[in-house]
Amino acid sequence: MPELKRVRVLVSGMVQGVFYRAECARRARSLGLAGFVRNLPDGKVEAAFEGDPDAVESMVKWCHEGSRFSQVDDVVVTEESPTGESEFRVTR
Repeated sequence: MPELKRVRVLVSGMVQGVFYRAECARRARSLGLAGFVRNLPDGKVEAAFEGDPDAVESMVKWCHEGSRFSQVDDVVVTEESPTGESEFRVTR
């Protein structure tokens, strides 16, 4: 069975209403990752990425850059145990 890694990220800055979730989901799916991305009421974006460790690290790196119109101020990364998710979802 392949090694899996899972992280949860909290991204702050100008990250809502700037296609951050859509671009995040597109990239995560292209890397074969499972998990989710969603807006939080406090203006942050929360995401979880699960899959190949190199792909997960690639997404964490992207989270620091964000979408074309976003401005990322901070990214907090927390490692978690893999849950066995099989798809990447955008939630509200």
